[in-house]
Amino acid sequence: MKPASGSLAGVGMGRGDLRRAAVDTLRGNWTGAATLPSRTQYPHQWSWDSAFIAVGLAQVSQERAQRELLSLFDGQWETGRLPHIVYNDAAKEEYFPGPGFWASRRMRGAPSVSTSGIVQPPVHARAALTVFTQATNHDDGRRFLAKAYPKLAAQHRYLLEHRDIGRTGLACIVHPWESGLDNSPAWDPFITGLTQAASAAFVRKDLHHVSATERPSDTDYSAYVALAESYRDIGYDDHQLAAKHPFTVEDPLFNGVLLDGELCLAEIARHLDLDSGPHRDTAEGLHRALMARLWDDDLGTFVARDARSDLRSTAATIAGFVPLLDPWLPDNVTWRLIDLLLSPGFLGGSRHPIPSNDVRDPSFDRSRYWRGPTWVNTNWLVWIGALRAGRADVAEVVREATLELVERSGFREYFDPFDGAGRGAHNFSWSAALTLNMLAAADEQQATVPLPVIDQGGKTS
Repeated sequence: MKPASGSLAGVGMGRGDLRRAAVDTLRGNWTGAATLPSRTQYPHQWSWDSAFIAVGLAQVSQERAQRELLSLFDGQWETGRLPHIVYNDAAKEEYFPGPGFWASRRMRGAPSVSTSGIVQPPVHARAALTVFTQATNHDDGRRFLAKAYPKLAAQHRYLLEHRDIGRTGLACIVHPWESGLDNSPAWDPFITGLTQAASAAFVRKDLHHVSATERPSDTDYSAYVALAESYRDIGYDDHQLAAKHPFTVEDPLFNGVLLDGELCLAEIARHLDLDSGPHRDTAEGLHRALMARLWDDDLGTFVARDARSDLRSTAATIAGFVPLLDPWLPDNVTWRLIDLLLSPGFLGGSRHPIPSNDVRDPSFDRSRYWRGPTWVNTNWLVWIGALRAGRADVAEVVREATLELVERSGFREYFDPFDGAGRGAHNFSWSAALTLNMLAAADEQQATVPLPVIDQGGKTS
């Protein structure tokens, strides 16, 4: 079946039509083994995309939802590293950086399939738990969890053991691309001092389908390629990061998602009659480290921090709200985050929220990738965070704003926060998939959004 038209979900479309359009979009991007983010621009399997896609597929096809996640883990390295791209050999070098750039097959512990060498935020445990909760056949769902759990646990173990560069209790990202928020203003302080230029000759294939005004600048992109080369050239050896790699940053979104993922793993372990305690304890440790390292009391949000120099970002971005997923946040921290979320910088200052950057900041750009536009996936994370924080009223505002946006402009990659115009790729899979999840939540939020229960003693139940 052909992909749904980018303009199919338009003004006046009912929610039932929106659901059918979302299903058609996911069907159109299905390869038989996994779902492409978009056929027009992304010809491979992306890591956190597949997690979001599985969340939506859980509403319509357990088989495909389970296969989406398990196929991704075919690209897992022996260390537990889950790469951000698993390459489709048929597409070869259509996307840059391609498999030849990353050279994964020459690296120790890499899988037989070609992959990148970097990771993305670990939303996969939440995706797996969501898939399980939507299974109509409990035994089949439990068999899926039994297959997924050791892979998910290895993914988290890699991040917690190999990427705690500063021994602070937080995982570091070693490239802005690992954050998922590729060119966020949060990274500006950490790449400004980089003097090296990319040594590889490369063609910006990301500009073949969209305007240059919507993507990272050439200067920033060259720095990103140089950072990827740096990590590749040390053989993706995390033991050498502190001495030989210039970017080791603790990110609030990445670690907020990791904390939430540990709680989801605790819940998965419970369903498998395994000990959930270690995952719960790890989540509590991440909570303490988040508060100690990344909470900025002056800004009233969580910010990124260099693990070695302790340099902090001063940007208030969408990433700072993701630690709302932490059930142990002090009340005053939760209140301040919600206040900032509702402020003129974010929900209160844009017609189509949530902008990815404070609209009052000089770095805000309504069109350029993660420097301002609204994204469905970060809206979804903040929506769950608001539910976790007990602010169902705020969660509903975010959910309705997101659904109205895709009704207006279709399943685009990202959106102008002021006029709602679609940006980036058309027929974008995670926009369609998370729309399905948000639509299903209209009647039963808890059923479609698992929130492992934390009792007063800190135990999952």
